[in-house]
Amino acid sequence: MKIILTTLFLATAVITSFAQDNTDTTTHMTFKGVPIDGTLNEYVLKMKKSGFTHIGTKEGVAMLKGDFAAYKGCVVGVATLKQKNLVSKITVIFPESDTWSSLSSNYYNLKELLTEKYGEPSENVEKFDVHSEPEDDNSKMHEVGMNRCKYYTTYETENGSIQLSIENDGFLTSFVRLSYFDKINSKIIREKAKSDL
Repeated sequence: MKIILTTLFLATAVITSFAQDNTDTTTHMTFKGVPIDGTLNEYVLKMKKSGFTHIGTKEGVAMLKGDFAAYKGCVVGVATLKQKNLVSKITVIFPESDTWSSLSSNYYNLKELLTEKYGEPSENVEKFDVHSEPEDDNSKMHEVGMNRCKYYTTYETENGSIQLSIENDGFLTSFVRLSYFDKINSKIIREKAKSDL
């Protein structure tokens, strides 16, 4: 009798696991293994379980802080539209850099990892919008502060897109930004916006 019950239990467990595998074919872009979907509060709870600390929420964007891709103290923004409480975009702000060597090193390191995972980028721009290429670290950081640094790489996947870029918030704050855009929810939000027109 024990053998029959054990066999039935194992058979049920195997069938259940196959059923779960077959139904869990999400087509949403994922961030840290979590599909970019659901309401803002639901997604924040999932991120807190992944080790992030919730800093606050304002105007449809939740801000969290934590470690990501081997970088400590990243800030993560989870975005929705106020009119439609549906998560569609995740943005990671990596720690600030005050030298071109550290800023570009972060950018190229992340680009290499993303290319290994997602393949060749669909778009890649890496230049300074100036007449002559800046040569030293200080000159390059000056151009970053003046918004004349155009460094970005885009990866298109069947579930959405990912964009890596070098950004600044004035002369004193420069950082690498990584954004994930979920295809399904971005389309839902776009259709909602079009219906309002």
